[in-house]
Amino acid sequence: MLASFAGVYVLAAPARTAGAGRIGAAIALVAVVLGVQVVRVVSRDGRWRWGIPVQAAAAYAGVLAFGTSLGILGFVAGSLVLAGLWPLAVVVVGSAAVLGDADVTITCLLTGLVVYGLVRLADRVDDTVAARLPLTMAAVARERLRIAAELNRGLGEGLREISDGSRRAVERPGAIADVLDVARRSLNEARAAAADFRSMSLAPEASAARALLEAAGVQTEVRTGHREPLGPAGALLAMALREAVTDVVRVGTAHNCLIETSEEDGFVRLRVVNDGVRTVERGAEGLEDAAQRVRAAGGDFATGLEEDGRFAVEVSMKAGERPVSLPDRTAYRLSVGLLAAVLAGFSIKGLLMVPWGLEWAAAAVMLVLIGALQLLWTSSGQPRAWGLFLAVLSFAPVPLFGKAWLGVAGFLVGTLLVGVPVRFAVPLVVATMAGVGAGAWALGLGAAAVTNYVISTLVTGLVVYGLVRLAWLVRDLRVAGEELARAATVQERLRAARDLHDLLGHSLAAILLKCELARRLADVDPARARAELDEVVAMAERAGKDLQTATGGEAELSLDGEARSARSVLTAAGVEVEMELAHGELADETSAVLSTVLREAVTNVLRHSAAKRCAITTARDGGTVRLVVENDGLDPEAPRTAPGSGIGNLATRLASFGGTLSARADGQGNFRVEAAVG
Repeated sequence: MLASFAGVYVLAAPARTAGAGRIGAAIALVAVVLGVQVVRVVSRDGRWRWGIPVQAAAAYAGVLAFGTSLGILGFVAGSLVLAGLWPLAVVVVGSAAVLGDADVTITCLLTGLVVYGLVRLADRVDDTVAARLPLTMAAVARERLRIAAELNRGLGEGLREISDGSRRAVERPGAIADVLDVARRSLNEARAAAADFRSMSLAPEASAARALLEAAGVQTEVRTGHREPLGPAGALLAMALREAVTDVVRVGTAHNCLIETSEEDGFVRLRVVNDGVRTVERGAEGLEDAAQRVRAAGGDFATGLEEDGRFAVEVSMKAGERPVSLPDRTAYRLSVGLLAAVLAGFSIKGLLMVPWGLEWAAAAVMLVLIGALQLLWTSSGQPRAWGLFLAVLSFAPVPLFGKAWLGVAGFLVGTLLVGVPVRFAVPLVVATMAGVGAGAWALGLGAAAVTNYVISTLVTGLVVYGLVRLAWLVRDLRVAGEELARAATVQERLRAARDLHDLLGHSLAAILLKCELARRLADVDPARARAELDEVVAMAERAGKDLQTATGGEAELSLDGEARSARSVLTAAGVEVEMELAHGELADETSAVLSTVLREAVTNVLRHSAAKRCAITTARDGGTVRLVVENDGLDPEAPRTAPGSGIGNLATRLASFGGTLSARADGQGNFRVEAAVG
C-alpha cells in the first residue's frame, strides 16, 4: 500500500524534471522516503526514529531540487506523528502550504494521516494477537479467585466447623449431632455449587448421556452448535436432555440417537432424536414433568415424529445474558475517523476544481452523500447495493464536473476490494481504473495526467481497503479473544464442578458416614467412636485440600491411599471389600485420575445401591493400567435411570489423559465401573 503511494511520485518524476540523471535521483530520493517508512512498519522499538531526519532530508531534497510533488512531505509528517512529535508535523504541513497551493497542502495532510493510521492499525493487530493468551489467562485467574471466594465462604467454614466439632465430640459425644448437621449442610452446598457451575455448559450432561446410551447399546451422535456459557438456561436444558435420554433407555427399542444443539436469535435449541418410538403418545410418556418445568420458565417443549419416522424431543430456551465484556473499539473508531478525514480531504480537493455556484452546490451534496454512505457501509456492511450505486455516482457526473470528479472512483475501488470476492474484485478494479483512464483521456488530459489519475484511483482504493480491513481485523481478533477467554472461563467452572463432585463430594459423604457411625457407637463402644471421630478430623483436613484443588490448586491424590480410604469407608458402611492391587508404580497424573475414579465409584456404592460386597482390582497390561470396581447392590428389576454427573465428569477426565471409562450393569444385580489409562 505504501509502495503504491510512492509509485505515484515515481511515475510523476519524468514529468517534473528533465534528464535521466535527475529523474533517477528523484526516484532514489522517493525510495529513501519509502524505505524509512517500511522500517517503521517492521520495527517494534524506537530506533527507527533516527531515520526521520534522513527521510525529511530526502523528501525536501526531492521537492526543492527535483520538483517532486509536495505531497511526499506527508510521509515525513506521518512519521513525526508516530514518533509523538506532532508539533514538528504541523510545521511540515505548514511548509507545504507555504511552498504550494491548497490542493497539495491537503494532499500532504491526507498522506500524513493515512500513513499514521495504517501503521497504528497494523501495530494494533500485532498487539491484539499478542494479548489474547494473557487475557485468557487473566480471565481464568479471575474466575478462580471468584470460585475460591464463593466456596471458602461456605464450604471452607463448614469444614473448619466439622474439624473443630469432631475434636470437641471426642470428649463430649453429645456434640456429634452438631457435626452431623454441619456435614449434611456442607455436602448439600457442595452438590449445589457443582450443579451451578455445571449448568453453564451442556458438555458434562452430553458426556453422561452418551455413556448411558452406549452402555444400553444405542449408537449416539452429538452435534454442538450453541455458544457457552449458557447461564440460567443451562440447568433446564441439562434437565431436559437427561429426561429425554432416560426415556430413550427406558423404552429400550432404539438403535440410534442424535443429540443436537443450535443457537439462533438469542435462543438455544436442543433436539434429541431416536428411532425407537413409533407413536407420539408413547414417546411423550414420562416427559410431562420436564415439559412443565421448561414451559414454566418461558421455554418451549415439543415432541413429535419426523418425516422419517424418528421421534424427536425439541426444547428451546432463551440464552440469557452472557457475562462477557465488549470488544475494544478504539482501533475501529480510529479507522472510521481516518476514513472520514480521507473522504473529507478528497472531497475538498475535488470541490476546489468546481466553479462556485449551483454546480458547486450539486457536487458538494453528492460528495456528502457518498461520504455518508461510505461510512455507513464501513460500519454495518449495509446497504448491500452500495457498490452499484457508487459505480453510477463515480462515472455519471464526470461529463458535468470534468476532472474534478475523476478521483471519486477511488472509493468505488476500495468498496470492491473490501466487499467483493477477490476473483471478482480484481477484474472490476481493473475495469474501474480503465474507465477512469478513458474518462481522463476523453476530457483531453495528457498522458502524464491520465496515468496520474489511474494510479491515484488505485491508491485511494487501497487506502480505503487498508483502513477498513485493518479495523475489521482488530475487531474480529478482539471478538475471538473474548470468545477464547469465555470458553476458558467455562472450562474452569466445569473443572471446579468436577472437583467439587468427584473429590470434595466424596470426602464429605465419607465424613457424614463416619459421623453417623460415631453417633451410633457413642453409647455402646466409646473407644471406637473416638477413633472414628479422629478419622473424621483427618478426613476434614483432606477435604480442605480437596477444596483447594477445586479452587485451582493441584490435586495430591494417591491410588494406594484412596484404596485404603475406600476400604475403611465401605467397611464402616457394612460392605464386604475384596481388594487386589497389582498396578505397581504409577505416574502422578495416572495415580490422581484413577484415584478420582475410585472415589466416585465408592461414593456411588454408598449412595445408589444396597451392596453387600464390593470388589476393587487394579492391573497393568503393558502400558495400560486398569481399575475395576464392581458391586452387587443393583436391583436387576429396577428401571434404568439417568446417570449422575459423576459419569460424565470421569469420562471427561479420562479422555484428557487418553483413557476410557465404561459403566454398566450385567442384568443380574451387579454394576461394574472400569477405567483404563494408557
